[in-house]
Amino acid sequence: MDYSPRPTWAEIDLDALHHNYRQALGCCPVNQRLLAVVKADAYGHGAIPVTKAFQAWGVKDFAVATLEEALELRTAGIDDRLLVLGSCFPGQEEAFLKYNLMPTLLDIETARRLNKVAARSNQSIKVHVKVDSGMGRVGFLPDQLRASLPELVQLEGLIIEGFMSHLACADELDSPVTTEQQGQFRMMLEMIRKAGIEPRDIHLNNSAGLSGWECPECTLARPGIMLYGGLPGSDFSDKLDLHPVMHLRSRIAQLRQLPTGSGISYGHCYHAHAGMQVAVLPIGYADGYNRLFSNCGEGILRGQKIPVIGRVCMDWIMLDVSNVPDIQIGDCITLLGSADGLSIIGDDWAEQLNTISYEVFCRIGSRVPRRYLPESA
Repeated sequence: MDYSPRPTWAEIDLDALHHNYRQALGCCPVNQRLLAVVKADAYGHGAIPVTKAFQAWGVKDFAVATLEEALELRTAGIDDRLLVLGSCFPGQEEAFLKYNLMPTLLDIETARRLNKVAARSNQSIKVHVKVDSGMGRVGFLPDQLRASLPELVQLEGLIIEGFMSHLACADELDSPVTTEQQGQFRMMLEMIRKAGIEPRDIHLNNSAGLSGWECPECTLARPGIMLYGGLPGSDFSDKLDLHPVMHLRSRIAQLRQLPTGSGISYGHCYHAHAGMQVAVLPIGYADGYNRLFSNCGEGILRGQKIPVIGRVCMDWIMLDVSNVPDIQIGDCITLLGSADGLSIIGDDWAEQLNTISYEVFCRIGSRVPRRYLPESA
């Protein structure tokens, strides 16, 4: 690139990522490894640089959602264990075999397809069997697993490397659902063991499970959101010390002194008050700055939180900087993350938008460049 990029970017703080990784490691029993979840472009933080950072810290197990995500990492030279949580769709079997990827096995039909391709090549493919212990989404239900096991153990092209499930309500520390799921999980684990299958890896706990629930049978834990600085749920605010990893920033493109009563942005849902100075930033909902922040978002500038005014546009937002002295075009405003001792974290956005920090991070658009802050020496 031989020109200056658009002055909107997301800083990814690898020091903060390392801190959160250490937090996750501290929650992990000594007999368990961390399987770092880097799906959805590492929750919007950049799958390749984030995965390479985890590798440098000793992580050797990673999870993505799709074949395409896995191939991106393989192409980047990442040759550690890659679990594809979204399974293997018809026509993808050869790619899983070629690139040494582990699909999550959700049903016997997929097992047959994978086995056929592996046997034809006189090879084997490692899989993780996923059971539905109460999530109600995907995986073998108990009766399905029981009915499939006699055939599953005969599929010589498959190596059942892992056994897994997913928790539905682990973010609620007083929910009986997790206890019930743990019981179902253990029952189905015993079922496959009686069939002669002894998986190398057993995993159930996500970030919430790792932080709040014990599963001594497991050999792996699957932290995701906590690695990126998002709380697994409100019950964990006193249990975890997480640092924001993503800092979304933009520079003032224009300053406007608007007369009293001037309508601002689409629909004129905001009107200027006397002596108002407005800063315009080149960022909008196409970049992941949600339109619901119209008239209620905030930015950080020179130690103050300043309000977003008017409707958020596709490419622009406006903020009231009337009370901030000596403003200049090019000044940096932080919309997500930390600056000048103040923070607007993903969980703050999530509360305002009635969603979760997972969605907040994943929605930061691909046209927002990521800049990686190196770890401190």
